[in-house]
Amino acid sequence: MLILPILLGVFLIWYSLSKLSPSDVQSIKTSFKTANYWWVALSLLFGILSHLSRAYRWQFLLEPLGYKPRFANSVMAVLIAYLLNLFIPRSGEIARAASIKKYENIPFEKGFGTIVAERVADVIMLFSIIGLAFFLQAELIGSYIFKDDSQSSWLYKIAILVALSLVGYFIYRILQKSKNPFIIKVISFANGLLDGAKSIFTMKKKWKFIFHTVFIWLMYVLMFYVVTFALPETTNLPFEAIIVGFVVGGLSMALTNGGLGTYPVFVASALILYNIEDNPARAFGWIMWTAQTIMVIVFGSLSFILIPIYNKYQKK
Repeated sequence: MLILPILLGVFLIWYSLSKLSPSDVQSIKTSFKTANYWWVALSLLFGILSHLSRAYRWQFLLEPLGYKPRFANSVMAVLIAYLLNLFIPRSGEIARAASIKKYENIPFEKGFGTIVAERVADVIMLFSIIGLAFFLQAELIGSYIFKDDSQSSWLYKIAILVALSLVGYFIYRILQKSKNPFIIKVISFANGLLDGAKSIFTMKKKWKFIFHTVFIWLMYVLMFYVVTFALPETTNLPFEAIIVGFVVGGLSMALTNGGLGTYPVFVASALILYNIEDNPARAFGWIMWTAQTIMVIVFGSLSFILIPIYNKYQKK
C-alpha cells in the first residue's frame, strides 16, 4: 500500500508528459530557461521561515508538559519529518516524535500528541483558506474537492462519523478497566496522546501559538505567490487565482508523496481556468514543485546527517 502513492505519481508524470507534443516540450523548456529564479529563491526563503516558525511553535505545546527542547533539535526534527514524508506518507510525524525522544528525552507518545495538536491547528487554517477560495471562486474550485455534495450524502457521512465516535468512546472506557498488560500499555500510550493534544488548551502562550500558526500559512501562500513573478505569463494573476491555485496544489499533496506528479498537473489545471496558456501553466507547476522538493531533500538530508553530530558535540 505504501508504494501506491509513488506509483500513482510516476504514472501521472508519464501520462502528462506523453500527451505533450515536441513543441509543447520545447515551450516548457524555454519557460524553465527564461524564468526569473530570484523569485523562486525568495519563495524558498519563505519556505525556510515557515519551517523555523513551525519548530518554534512546537515549543509552546511542549512547555506545558514540562519540556524545553533545544531549538536546533526542534528544527532538524521538523526538517527530517518533511524529508521522510516524501517517501512514506505520514512517516515524518513518527520520525519527528522519535527524534525528539532520542535527543531531548521527551516521551514518544507525548511528543507525538503535540504533533497531533499541531495538525488540528493546521487543519483549521487549511479549511479557512479553502473557505476563502470557495467564497472567491466557488464554481471553479468546487469540482476539485467534492464529487458528491448532496445534502443526503453529507447527512449520512455525519451520522456515520458520530456513530463511530460514540462506539470508539465506549470501547475506550471499557478498555480502561482492563488488567491485561498489553491493553494497559495501549491505554497508557493513548493517554499520552491525549495529554499532548490537550496541551494546546493549557499553554501559557496561546497568542504566540496563534501568531505562528497564521505566520506559517501566510508563508505558504507567499511561497506560491512570489513564484508567479518568475514567468511573464503568470505575473498578473488575480488574487483569487493565487488562492485557488494554492488550495488545489495543497490538496494534491494528499494524493501522492509530496505531490509527486499531482502538484504540477493540479496547479496547471487551476491556472488554465484563468486564461493562462497550457505550457506556461505547466511550467509554473513544475518549477514550484521542483523548488519545494529540492529544498526539502537538501535541508532534510542535512538535518538527518547533522542532528547526531550536533547532539554529540553538545554532550562534550
